[in-house]
Parts: sequence; structure tokens; C-alpha cells
Amino acid sequence: MDSSHIQDIDIKTGVITVSTTRNEANDTSGNEIKKLFSENKLNVVYYKIVPDSKKDIKDAVNEALSSSNCIVINGGTGLTHDDITIETVLPMFDKKIDGFGELFRLKSYDDIGTGALLSRAAAGIKDKKAIFCIPGSTGAVKLAMNEIILPEIRHILTHAGK
Repeated sequence: MDSSHIQDIDIKTGVITVSTTRNEANDTSGNEIKKLFSENKLNVVYYKIVPDSKKDIKDAVNEALSSSNCIVINGGTGLTHDDITIETVLPMFDKKIDGFGELFRLKSYDDIGTGALLSRAAAGIKDKKAIFCIPGSTGAVKLAMNEIILPEIRHILTHAGK
């Protein structure tokens, strides 16, 4: 990739965990995201755990947008009746990054086979900021962060900011 068109952007990250059973002590996926951002010298400026509630998810995203230009939401992306992260966040996007979900499912297929089709991972841009919605399993978090988000976030934000 030609790095001449990737700007040195000050990346401030937000992490939102959607769960009715997790708290800060047992939020392994949220803590993994924070750890990976920190290891990559990206500041985590926002962190919150919210229940599977459209209002709570939307409020947390709006709060995170006030301080963060890269937000990772984990949890609530499956097919059960209470998995509403995608339905809540997609309408907030100015633009959808279709390739994120496609690439995530392709890479997940290598790990979990056809079960990857149950993932509704998605990403988009809101107010020139990136928002990623990923499954809440720690394996999914590591895959999304290490193989897609961390390698591409500067590139994404460079283009989103134009």
C-alpha cells in the first residue's frame, strides 16, 4: 500500500461493550480491545458497558463521538432477538464500509467455518469518524482488531476526513 496518502492522524479511541451480563471486571472483550489499542499506542478516551437497549447504545455512541474518532462496539451483533447493535448503529452512519463486514466474515470462516455467516459485523463513518461493530467473543475481537482495524484505521480516517 502506498503510505504517501495516509496522514499521521491523532487517533482517539472509544470502546463500547453491549451486554447485560458483563461488568468492568469480566468484560474480557472490551478489556482486550483497550489492551490492543494501548499496545499500538492509541489512546482509549472512552469506555462504557451498556445493555442491549437501542437508547443506551445510541447514547453511548453519541457520547463516544464527542471524544473519539475510532469507536469499536463489541456485542449485540448476532441473530438473537436481543442482538440489536446493528439495527441501532447502521442508521447513524453517513457511509457504510461494506468491505469491513465482508472481510471479517471471510477471515472468520478460516477460524470457525460456515458459522461465520451468523456474524453481522459492520462498520461505517459518522461525522468523519470510524465506527466498527464486532461480535463480543474475544476471538472475534482479536481477529477484527489485529487483522483489520489496527492495520487500516489511519487509512480509513485519512479518507473519511477528506
